[in-house]
Amino acid sequence: MLKKFAIFSSVAFGLATSAQALIISKSGGWFETVYAQWAPVSGATRYNVYCDGTLIDDALVRTYSSYVRADIPGVTAGSHTIQVAAVTSGSETESASVTATAIAHDRAGFAFNNGHVPGAYNTDGTLKSGAVVIYVSENTKNTVTLDVQTKSNGTTTTCKSFQGILNCMKKGYETRPIDFRFIGNVTDSDSLVAGDMVIDLGSSETSYLTIEGIGEDATANGWGIRLKNAQNVEIRNLGIMNVDSDEGDDIGLQQNNAYIWVHNVDFFYGDAGSDADQAKGDGSLDCKKSTYITFSYNHFWDNGKSNLLGLSEGTYSYNSTDYYITYHHNWYDHSDSRHPRVRYYNAHVYNNYYDGNAKYGAGSTEGSSIFMEGNYFRNCKYPMLTSMQGSDLYAGTSTASNDNATFSKEDGGTIKAYNNYMTGTYTFIPYGASSYVNKGSMETASSMGVATTTDFDAYVVANKSTTVPSSITSKQGGHYYSNFDTDSKMYAYTAESPENAKTTVESYAGRMNGGDFDWAFTDADDESYAVNTALKSALQSYTGSVKSIQGDGEVVITSSNSTGSSSSATSSSSSVSSSSSKTSSSSTVSSSSVATSGTITGDIVHNFTEDGVESDVFEIMGSLSTTKGSVTYDGETLTRCLKMESSTSITFTLSTSGTMRLVFLESFTGAVKVDDTKYTATAGIATVDLAAGSHTITKADVSFLFLIVIDLDENGSSSASTESSSSSASAESSSSSEESTAIQTQLANIPAGISFNRQTSHLTVGCAAVSRVEIFSISGEKVLHSANGTQVFNLDMLPSGIYLVRAKTAEGMQQMKFFKE
Repeated sequence: MLKKFAIFSSVAFGLATSAQALIISKSGGWFETVYAQWAPVSGATRYNVYCDGTLIDDALVRTYSSYVRADIPGVTAGSHTIQVAAVTSGSETESASVTATAIAHDRAGFAFNNGHVPGAYNTDGTLKSGAVVIYVSENTKNTVTLDVQTKSNGTTTTCKSFQGILNCMKKGYETRPIDFRFIGNVTDSDSLVAGDMVIDLGSSETSYLTIEGIGEDATANGWGIRLKNAQNVEIRNLGIMNVDSDEGDDIGLQQNNAYIWVHNVDFFYGDAGSDADQAKGDGSLDCKKSTYITFSYNHFWDNGKSNLLGLSEGTYSYNSTDYYITYHHNWYDHSDSRHPRVRYYNAHVYNNYYDGNAKYGAGSTEGSSIFMEGNYFRNCKYPMLTSMQGSDLYAGTSTASNDNATFSKEDGGTIKAYNNYMTGTYTFIPYGASSYVNKGSMETASSMGVATTTDFDAYVVANKSTTVPSSITSKQGGHYYSNFDTDSKMYAYTAESPENAKTTVESYAGRMNGGDFDWAFTDADDESYAVNTALKSALQSYTGSVKSIQGDGEVVITSSNSTGSSSSATSSSSSVSSSSSKTSSSSTVSSSSVATSGTITGDIVHNFTEDGVESDVFEIMGSLSTTKGSVTYDGETLTRCLKMESSTSITFTLSTSGTMRLVFLESFTGAVKVDDTKYTATAGIATVDLAAGSHTITKADVSFLFLIVIDLDENGSSSASTESSSSSASAESSSSSEESTAIQTQLANIPAGISFNRQTSHLTVGCAAVSRVEIFSISGEKVLHSANGTQVFNLDMLPSGIYLVRAKTAEGMQQMKFFKE
């Protein structure tokens, strides 16, 4: 396990020793990628690189201290010819060629069920038809732009920064496959959401997104990645370190995600959290309320908590048709726990390498079902644990105690184990065993006082097709195994022997060729779950080694601790201009509410056509569709709906009583549940009187919800002024004097600390702890998004009109309208 650690010193572009002839010094292949590197040629101003005769993109060519390198992703498995030509005085001069061989990715696991291929690539490794490639570096992270479709009528919006582009994509109308390619060390951008890249695709079923690193050294340094309402997403070939976001996870799947593939990622320490068990950062790769997921070929470097799976799904694995995940060929390299720690899910965990794990390997709780197959365990203290039984209570002794419990005394689940290899100092109690390995030595169950038919860690089978009888239940909770691994949802795959899997994992887990950051762990690290201070220091000092990127110039070297702010709204804006002037002024275009801390305190409309499942006040769980028909309501044609299914829910809180109208297809005369009471729709509209407090909308009959309209009772409303649901296009074209009068009335009720200066066009959000600011046009188009703490915005670039600003502050969500001349 000898690993090296190298950080190159900063050298200006062009000062490296040059060569008269172009000589390719190194080349090779990786997963559907080939590469070549060479010594710089004297006098060359650029290099033209061809793969099988096709010129590659400039950004794939980078200069380091002593060599130039080109990486070429998106090629099929097999042999490819790379030609490199130096360009001097505008002409190609010196050149050389080499042949390199790419290998195919291992596309196995639940993420590929039902014909899905996550990401922007085809199964042969080439980009999907019409794919858009976006290159992101430390230099371009805040300035890269893309015209994204943001309305059903084809309107596009020019979106700025990688987060700004993603913000526009959550409308759910962009169907082109998008490939973000990160180059070198990239620190926090201006537009991150509470310190994370947030991938929210509005539950679109037709979006395909890849987030990938180029070469061996692409690194997300200081920020994490968060997914919600996303389908068909691939994340690959990145290093993630020093994450200091509010959520704290390196990568977190939060809710309502499906067909997600995270692979070949290096997971390093994050910043210490507030809890005692967060010294190494929070979760590395966590998942909840998401399904059809594959996590494969990832490398976890001494992480404290690797893979939390499940939280409050509430559906046991044997009753579930929703929650499936695969973990395979991951390297748990001295990581401490949660490999994975499972609630509720059906999890297939195969061909992983558990390498010196101080706490435990996999853990089953809350009626989950785990199939552990062909894994290699070396000095893993407890390879498998089931909550509140077996080793979880006995902890290697002859006395059971609840004080030993690892999983907050949650109910147990069931682990089925087949063909796993264990070596070193470990404890493992198979079901029904008369003897078992205890702290590395064989002991009889009777001498240890363990009844292994009730106190066991896993049910071990000699044949993988053997099912676990329903009579085998968890000691606490009485839960049984789902046998998901033998039913029709199981995918085709080929498991290796544990020994071969170990070799595969050591060769291919993590970034390309092992990445640019290496570390040598010692035997003492096997039993230690303390922070490795030398490793922590090396990570905090990491700056990368790219000197320049062709077409992008010299790279600014930035550490993860650098901060940046901007007084210009455009630098943190998620959208800077719209390519279409066609807008609708109906208030059904956007949710216009006054809310504090998620409580609705004014009249509100949520339009699934425009807003998708994104809301500050509604917590929406479910899938969207654009194929169920359309509805015309209040003069607005609605084309996207929320499918009311068994897993769908909408929760919200009202500050006072009011009336809610739910708008379905006009032909719908069935029922919908609100707080478990059925309400029947008439001509597609269900009307419900609501009291103040929390409420939940769920399915009664299969239906398609297009709109939620809530009117609060006047005597309890704290809203100063909201758009009327009957507003029309004529309202938008009212005279400036009428607009001024309306705005003056609104300004009399603005939240303290928010002001707009018409003379300077500066908006000031003077509230405490501003974490997010968003500005919307009168048509509902988001024209600015900032999540970096900026409180003063220059809005010179905005055209004249009425705008709505919403700010998340220490006092809750604040909102006001203003008029810009």
